[in-house]
Amino acid sequence: MSRRVVRRIVRIDESKCDGCGLCVSACPEGALKIVNGKARLVNEALCDGLGACIRECPRGAIVFEEREAEPFELGGEREGLVERAHEQLVTARLNWPIKLELINPRSPAISGKQLIIVADCVPFVYSTFKRDYSGGFVASGCPIFGDNSLYRDKIAGMLKRNEVPSLKVVRMEVPCCSRLTSIVAEALRLSGKRINLEENVIGIDGAFMSKQILEVS
Repeated sequence: MSRRVVRRIVRIDESKCDGCGLCVSACPEGALKIVNGKARLVNEALCDGLGACIRECPRGAIVFEEREAEPFELGGEREGLVERAHEQLVTARLNWPIKLELINPRSPAISGKQLIIVADCVPFVYSTFKRDYSGGFVASGCPIFGDNSLYRDKIAGMLKRNEVPSLKVVRMEVPCCSRLTSIVAEALRLSGKRINLEENVIGIDGAFMSKQILEVS
């Protein structure tokens, strides 16, 4: 059974719903269906919490709520689009998307490469980032503004579903950014994989400060 997380998800007031189905067609994930003449959230894991259905509902029957739910998974039309995009990316040897929120852990582009988790600020500050970290599969996130649980689950999923020879986290020297290393270490534990975790720290002046191998047990 999937671990439940607190996140934003839609709630439908069936007393207002007239079953027009506009919300269903607006949901590329396939999370909604018309059941007995009313819109229903039939798979909460497929609800991305972005609210495209809310904008389409003419009766104001759909609202956001924040509650425990299954972690979001890509589904429906969007999953197909992402899978096709990843196939093209593998052929082109490109690394996209970069943001952890958007990466499909099952992407074949990940397998066989070093997985590099980088704090959002690093590429803007460290001038030789592209040169020094090319060749790996790069994913970025911010431990302050991003969803830490989602990051952990995404990274654990990438490690579980792919042959990843090594793992690296690249973060800024500021204390709040050290949280990114903790998230990656926790994901490595959850994955059950035994691979090296290397931490690189970049100074706020753009200088490379330190490198260390961390023991994760």
